Amino acid sequence: MLVYLMKKAIIIITILFCNLTTFSQNADINILQNLNLNRNKTFDPTFKLVTNTTLPICIATPVIIYSIGFLDKDATLKEKGLVIGGSFAGTGIITLAMKYGFNRERPYETFPFIEPLVTSITPSFPSVHTSSAFSTATSLSLVFPKWYVIAPSFLWAGSVGYSRMRLGVHYPSDVLVGAIIGAGTAYLTYKLNLWIRKDKSK
Repeated sequence: MLVYLMKKAIIIITILFCNLTTFSQNADINILQNLNLNRNKTFDPTFKLVTNTTLPICIATPVIIYSIGFLDKDATLKEKGLVIGGSFAGTGIITLAMKYGFNRERPYETFPFIEPLVTSITPSFPSVHTSSAFSTATSLSLVFPKWYVIAPSFLWAGSVGYSRMRLGVHYPSDVLVGAIIGAGTAYLTYKLNLWIRKDKSK
């Protein structure tokens, strides 16, 4: 069922991407140009740091939660760690598959006036940093539905997405679709876990 839903999601995202590239290319580059070229350079190190926190936080979060659950013999906490980790893994697979499927050039490769503060060897669409951040933020918010978890989680995820544009390595459409993939995969993983738990209880 999860595979079926993911296939449907990929089809929808493909249609969305085609529409974005057909009708919104000018808006895409105009927004990026404004964010990248008109930025306050004083904050460049801050947004580089935000970008660089993505992978460590996305890996450490499920590992720490699962480890605490393991040490405390808390099956519920271990399950939450697995949900977050599973969502992150699923998001990574989908995002990387789409990256090489669409093979969109990075904005600084297509538009030389964009100033990249970091570079990458992978294609541009969608943003794996953004999808990973939103996957972790959404998973955390679903398994720990408290405002003091939800607010900082999405603030961090939003900052990651913004940093990718500000640093000149992603179009707004890369970030938008990355956020949708991350949040959507996290939600589906969470629902799948509930379904498996309910099925086992029967």
